Amino acid sequence: MQGIGLAILVCGLACATASAAAGPEIQIEDVERFYEIYDAANGHPTVEQLQRDYLDAGSDGLHTLARIRNVTAQSIADRIAKQPAMYTNAKSCLAVLPRVRQRLEVSLRELVRLYPQARIPPVTIVVGRGKPVGVGYPDTGLQIGLEALCAVDWFYPNLEDRFVHVIAHEYAHIQQVATNTDEDHFTVLQRSLLEGAAELVAELTSGKTGYAHFGPLTQGREKEIETAFVADQDKTDLSQWLDNSTLEKPGDLGYWVGYRICKAYYQHASDKTQAFRDILEMTDAKSFLAKSGWYPGIQLQGAR
Repeated sequence: MQGIGLAILVCGLACATASAAAGPEIQIEDVERFYEIYDAANGHPTVEQLQRDYLDAGSDGLHTLARIRNVTAQSIADRIAKQPAMYTNAKSCLAVLPRVRQRLEVSLRELVRLYPQARIPPVTIVVGRGKPVGVGYPDTGLQIGLEALCAVDWFYPNLEDRFVHVIAHEYAHIQQVATNTDEDHFTVLQRSLLEGAAELVAELTSGKTGYAHFGPLTQGREKEIETAFVADQDKTDLSQWLDNSTLEKPGDLGYWVGYRICKAYYQHASDKTQAFRDILEMTDAKSFLAKSGWYPGIQLQGAR
């Protein structure tokens, strides 16, 4: 994108051990190519154009997101037709990326300080089908959906903050051992702890959690919500707790409960360095919960 002053650095997962001190690599060539196609088609690219000129010609990061999150030319075209403003507005979000990169440099330096073996792969910014906002896995790197992240108004209103804290959340997923297991068989507790751990790591490294909307949803209802969570913790139907937010209505209370369990573990630990490592390397959800000291309605210092 001309004029945003951000170099496009093409690098694969071989760069995963790059020093955070050098600044995180933010790859935007997929976004540039998408908007060349989009603008040339006056905002109405065809499925064939999106497939041939965007997806097929895309980066490894875009191909990864397409594979693991079912991003297709047809699904993108359908979303453009249904919500054209999402794609028009997303283009302006690129302007915040230079400052985002600077702030992420500080956040990732803190991550490496707290967890010296941390991997720092590039962030690939892509345009997708309106979701997901972002994904991060140890073996596939980190991808952020520009149009999805820019469109969620109940995230941080400041776009720069929104990118920084969500990307910090996703960088935590890159480090997690348990994210390599079969997601299709996660229980409510397992998945909530993975997301809650990423929220706590984002808070400890970037200053705030990735998702900022839980206060109004939970205030005064903490014990009620968490008692219901305990009853559902072993279910493999996650729909009441996770992946249930829409553009209009926030949800995903499993993130919030998982964050509070992880924060209880961290606050109760005498060795914070070991606790941070335990949170990222957690594989036994039940054991972690038992050791956390958490209970429904617990009062935590500085918890949101």
